[in-house]
Amino acid sequence: MILVLASLGSLLLSIALTRAMISYALSANLMDRPNERSSHKVPTPRGGGVAFVVTFLIALVVLHPLLGIDPHFAVGSAGAGVVVAVLGFVDDRRGLKARTRFAGHLLAACWFLYFLGSVPPMPIFGFTVDLGIAGFALAALFLVWMINLFNFMDGIDGLASLEAVAAAAYGALLWALREPSGNWTAAVLLACCVAGFLVWNFPPARIFMGDAGSGFLGLIVAALALWCGRAHPELFWSWLILIGCFMVDATTTLVRRVRRGDRFSEAHRSHAYQYASRKLGAHRPVTLWVFAINTVWLLPIAAAVALGRLDGMLGLVIAYAPLVALAFRFKAGDRAAQEV
Repeated sequence: MILVLASLGSLLLSIALTRAMISYALSANLMDRPNERSSHKVPTPRGGGVAFVVTFLIALVVLHPLLGIDPHFAVGSAGAGVVVAVLGFVDDRRGLKARTRFAGHLLAACWFLYFLGSVPPMPIFGFTVDLGIAGFALAALFLVWMINLFNFMDGIDGLASLEAVAAAAYGALLWALREPSGNWTAAVLLACCVAGFLVWNFPPARIFMGDAGSGFLGLIVAALALWCGRAHPELFWSWLILIGCFMVDATTTLVRRVRRGDRFSEAHRSHAYQYASRKLGAHRPVTLWVFAINTVWLLPIAAAVALGRLDGMLGLVIAYAPLVALAFRFKAGDRAAQEV
């Protein structure tokens, strides 16, 4: 009953705060104006992600004792989340150098990893691999990459918010199947907080989340994946599978652009989802297709891994293979596709 009330309260508060952020952004001229690298055509308020950031942090800090959420997770993820969200908000308003953002993201990752405490041995193709100290380095890179990944993928209406809702909700379900009482309730709270924002962000969007919201989502999704993986390593693979659409598109695009000699931080619109939205002439079908892939394709594979019926690495390969094909089909990272 407490979880139901907490979820409903988080949803309603997020809806209300997002509406307030629309008014604030309009009065403060905090607008995302279309340019040659944009995927939208009309000026739109941005910074709305602050609404679900604030809602989630309040819910997590106040309710974690009642919902059985480990206080170490609450402190670790809340502290890291504040750093990432503040950096993103400042970047939205004034702009920050790439190295400043990276340093802040790395600091946030280290803060969370301090409270995580350990990175467990990982099952890979039937073998258990103890990564030792390298595990922390890889976990830090994973956190930093996820912060930036959600920022890269937040380019059309509703995509990043619906992806976060799906990943958090499905991840919570699989986590609860393995651990009926525990930290999976934090993932439920995240899904509800972002769902409240999605009410205003679903195509056609009336507000964008901005860097404060997208970076925060990437961090918290990664933090949840690492936390549940500490006790149940196969669940970490399940979360990686659930975010497959974002992971494959962003990684494929980045690798192709870097190999071509493009700058990592240079703005572009060469992701597969951006090309698809231009080809279809609308954002909504792309957003809904990604959600459908998450539900029909990725969730069953993630469930098989979470329940121990499929090796995690093998499940990842099976899940990602057609997504890589789709990324190339929609010209992820292709410079020529930007001009279409």
